[in-house]
Amino acid sequence: MLKKAALFLIRVYRNCISPYKPACCRFVPTCSAYAYEAFEKYGFCKGLYLSIRRILKCHPFHKGGYDPVP
Repeated sequence: MLKKAALFLIRVYRNCISPYKPACCRFVPTCSAYAYEAFEKYGFCKGLYLSIRRILKCHPFHKGGYDPVP
């Protein structure tokens, strides 16, 4: 149930909020795509952990690049 709620919130963000923000993601796949895949693949707890870890890497001092879900 928590997994479905998390996936729903990510879809809402991607469809309603993200289109109005400039594209500035330094990672491939984007953080929202990464989080969605992590929740689908690993469930709520590990998906949340991986998503938070990925978002914390998103800062100007990290080079970014290709970073797939493990």
